[in-house]
Amino acid sequence: MNNTHASQPRVNDKYRLVLASTLMLFVEMMLIRWVSSNIYQIYLFTNFILIASFLGIGIGFLRANKTKSYFPVSPILLALVVMLCYVYSIDYQVKLNPATGNLDYYTTALKSKAYPIIFTLPIIFISVVATLAAIADTVARSFKQLPALAAYRLEVSGTIAGIVIFSALAFFESSPLAWGIIIALLFCILFFDHWRKSGISLLMIIQISAITLILGTFYIETTTDHIWSTYYKIQVKSFAPDSYVVNVNGLAQQIIEPLQQRKKIKPFYFKPYEHMPKDMSLDNVLVIGSGTGGDVAIALANGAKHVDAVEIDPALYRLGKKLNVDKPYDDPRVTIYINDGRAFLQHTSQKYDLIIYALTDSLMSVTGLSSVRLENYLYTLEGLTAAANHLKPDGVFTIYNYYGLRWFADRIGNTLNIIYQHPPCIDKYSAQDYWATVFTISHNKDILQCTSLWESTHESSEKPATDNHPFIYLQENTLPPIYIFALLSMGIIAFFVTRKMGASLTAITRYFDLFLMGTAFLLLETSSVVNYALLFGTTWLVNSLVFIGILLSVYLAIEVVARVKKFNIYFLYFLLIVSLFIAWMTPMNSLLSFTPYARFFIATCLMFSPIFIANLIFAERFDVVSNSTDALGANLIGAVLGGFLEYSALAIGYQHFALIVLFIYTIAFCWLVMRKQAAS
Repeated sequence: MNNTHASQPRVNDKYRLVLASTLMLFVEMMLIRWVSSNIYQIYLFTNFILIASFLGIGIGFLRANKTKSYFPVSPILLALVVMLCYVYSIDYQVKLNPATGNLDYYTTALKSKAYPIIFTLPIIFISVVATLAAIADTVARSFKQLPALAAYRLEVSGTIAGIVIFSALAFFESSPLAWGIIIALLFCILFFDHWRKSGISLLMIIQISAITLILGTFYIETTTDHIWSTYYKIQVKSFAPDSYVVNVNGLAQQIIEPLQQRKKIKPFYFKPYEHMPKDMSLDNVLVIGSGTGGDVAIALANGAKHVDAVEIDPALYRLGKKLNVDKPYDDPRVTIYINDGRAFLQHTSQKYDLIIYALTDSLMSVTGLSSVRLENYLYTLEGLTAAANHLKPDGVFTIYNYYGLRWFADRIGNTLNIIYQHPPCIDKYSAQDYWATVFTISHNKDILQCTSLWESTHESSEKPATDNHPFIYLQENTLPPIYIFALLSMGIIAFFVTRKMGASLTAITRYFDLFLMGTAFLLLETSSVVNYALLFGTTWLVNSLVFIGILLSVYLAIEVVARVKKFNIYFLYFLLIVSLFIAWMTPMNSLLSFTPYARFFIATCLMFSPIFIANLIFAERFDVVSNSTDALGANLIGAVLGGFLEYSALAIGYQHFALIVLFIYTIAFCWLVMRKQAAS
């Protein structure tokens, strides 16, 4: 039967549901950003924050029928998480190696409070779960006062508002203070009725104090020397005349220093030019990952007549323009593009004399939803081939990084060997050390003047990363032990936290098909985000638009189900299976040959068709549940399992996600059929 109530739903319940849902999504997005920006170890596990958020929200819905509400303590819990991350954040200490005059990268940004991840992750995980469960408590209590589908429509409307507001703040590179003001306003509105009726009380004083603490922490963070770009928490400190270290999310990522100082201390930047013919004309140069402009300045000093500089983070570009003493970004020969490097290669038709991959190590995941980092698609076989296709016949490609491990350097060397059909030049920090390694190669191997070539050996050669399996920092296509341990640990913690907070797990067995739908839909979301990142770039804007598009698809499915009397659920499952099968059979990188508009149209049809159909199925099923909060809670707990299964991509790649989703939806369909047969 439909989830209706004898009393007429109050208008206040509707507004409260929308506002509380906005707060819930906004806090979720804020915590993903805040935690990873302050606790550097979390950058390997950012999607654990998302998993913790889904678990907390699911717990909030599963305990909606409990007498005791956790929402009154939600600002206190949030304040504790905010303070924990702030106190835990890294003290920025610049240290020089007296022997070389170079930075000591391993101690420049670290401090004694950088506790092992084995202690950090569980504490943060439990804290985020508790905070989101407390906020979801009031969402669920308003939710159950309304008919199921009507409540779901309002909840989705609130989540759309939350992500739009957060994305708008990211667009304007707003500081944490802006986040705190939004959160404080929403808390005050939601608590207003209770404060007005109960008057001044101890709980009210504690709540206001907690909200003030959040605002105060964010204010202190805003007034420090930190810069909050759309990707990073950035801090800049001087360590020598006209020299600065750029710290992002707690790690030293870039150095701004004069050209001559760089030539003296880090000569590997200049190695590619030594391998070129002396009379080679650099009419057109491309620098991908131009950052604060050091590589651009070197290219100009070596005679480049024009440089296309591609940098994904506008804040890093502005820092280079302001602080780089060589002023490369003020040079009329330079054109700056704020874009993802792989996306730029797909969109430009230019040919270059020299292409540079300049230390494109982002230290940043695409989103909290996947294990892909911003630079991963640059280093795949297809990504490096795209760069090769933009070289002139005698053009030169160079790539350098702090590889550290031989197998990683060998993976890049072997990939270049496969693409160009001959080994690249290799320059290492020392004969045995692969810390700073430079590869230089050309279609015309005869023009290069190499003192040492990369050598392939059976033991050291590594298979190239691919667009389907873009995990360049993973040596084997398997789940590393650290992730296995983390997943098992968080799974156990999730079970005990769920039971401890009084959430009933019997709803999962009662709404097992909805639980499975949550699992499959999380994988569909992940697949969409990753595929759009490949096709259109790993920029924050692309990711935000994909998330907004997914939520709009959910909302549209609700509206369609609300206006159509009855869908044939079997036919919908058939359409879903067909759409998933087509998605599985279509490699996403095959769309890169199309024009951007054609690529967008085809990709949207391929990826959003199963998303929309899956939501039609969910909305149709959800409209007739007997307990809407238990049903949605089961669905959200299913998304937690989906978050864990996302790590399977490390072993199987993303192309086969469609098969996993297909399998899960098939089980959900079989369960629904058996349920109907048992009821008849």
